[in-house]
Amino acid sequence: MTEQVFANARLVLADEIISGHITVTNGAISAIGTGAVPAGAEDLGGDYLLPGLVELHTDHVEGHLAPRPKVRWNPFAAMLAHDAQVAASGITTVFDSLRVWPDKKAVGMDGDAPLLIAALEQARAADALRAEHFIHLRCEIPTDTVVEDAEAILKKTPVHLISLMDHTPGQRQFATIDQFRSYYMKKSGISAEEMDVIVTSRLDFHARYARDNRAGLVALAHAHGCVVASHDDGTPEHVAEAIGDGVAIAEFPTTEEAARLSHEAGIRVLMGAPNLVRGGSHTGNVSAEELARGGRLDILSSDYVPSSLLWAAFDLTRRVLSIQLPEAVRMITKTPAEVAGLADRGEIAIGRRADLVRVALAGEMPVVKGVWREGRRVA
Repeated sequence: MTEQVFANARLVLADEIISGHITVTNGAISAIGTGAVPAGAEDLGGDYLLPGLVELHTDHVEGHLAPRPKVRWNPFAAMLAHDAQVAASGITTVFDSLRVWPDKKAVGMDGDAPLLIAALEQARAADALRAEHFIHLRCEIPTDTVVEDAEAILKKTPVHLISLMDHTPGQRQFATIDQFRSYYMKKSGISAEEMDVIVTSRLDFHARYARDNRAGLVALAHAHGCVVASHDDGTPEHVAEAIGDGVAIAEFPTTEEAARLSHEAGIRVLMGAPNLVRGGSHTGNVSAEELARGGRLDILSSDYVPSSLLWAAFDLTRRVLSIQLPEAVRMITKTPAEVAGLADRGEIAIGRRADLVRVALAGEMPVVKGVWREGRRVA
C-alpha cells in the first residue's frame, strides 16, 4: 500500500472550496480532512488543489504533426510533445480529436487518424504518456468513404467519442463561402486555385453523401457504444437532428438559439476555452461568455490551446460574477467526465482517482505547479 497526504491546500470540491488536506491511497482519494494534518504530508502552501482536468475535444496534436504548411513531423514525436503540453496544462484525461476526413482533393486537409492512433499506441507501449488518452473521431460527413474509414478504425481500436462534422462552405461554422476560403487558405497555405477545387468538391460531396453518411456514422457509434457529439449546430433544424440521433454533446454551437435548444433538450453544450479568454469567437459566432451568462454553458474545451482550459475556468468567475470557482471547475472536470462515462474521476471526493492539479495565481493567471495522475506525479 502506498499513501500520500497533500496538506495546507484550498481544495476545490464539486460545490465548495475548503481549506484542508487529502489522503491518497493506492492512487485513489481515501480521506478529506480539515483538522490535524498527518505526519509526512506535502505542504501545498495554501495553493488551490483541483481535480485533474478532463479535455473532450482537442486537435492540438495536429499542430505538432504539421507545424508548418506542407511540413510533416514524426508522428511519435508529435504525440509525445502533445502529451507533455497537455499534462503541463493540468489535463490528466484527454480525448484526442483525430480527423476522419477522407477528401483527397482537399490538399493539406485530409484526416490523419490512423497515423496518430499508431503513434498513440506506440507511446502507450513505451509507457511514455503522462495523461490518459482516449480517442475521439472527428468524422467529416460530406466525404465519400468516411463511414468505411471510421468502421475500419472501430474494428481495431477502442473509440469513446464520435463527433459529426460538416464543414461545407456556406453553412454551420462558415456561414459564407468567403469565410471558408479565408480560414483554410491561411491555415493550410494552399493557393486560391487549389481552394477553388476544394470548394467545388465540398459542395458536390455534401449533396451526394452528407445525409446517408450521417445516418451511417450514428448507427456505427451506437453499435460500438460511443458517445455521439454534434458539431457547429446553428439552427433549430440542426438541434432537432441531433436530438433524433441521440447526441449527448453539442460542440461549439454557432448561435445562441442552437445552444439554448440543445441545453433545454439535455444535450451538454461545449464551447471553446479560447473563445472565452479571447472574449469571442474567432469566426464571429456566438461567444462562450454570452452562453455562460444565460446558464447555457456546460463544458469548456481547450480546443487548440491546452493551457486555455484552466485559464478559462478562473477567467469565467471574473467575467460572469454569478459563477463561482467550483461551478467553473466542474465545466472542465466533473461534467465532461460524466458525459464521457468516466465515473471514476473529475472530482475531489473519496473513492475517486487521485488525478490532481496544484494551482497558484500569478496576478489573475492560474499557474500549474504540480500534476498527479492516480497519485503519480506527471508534471
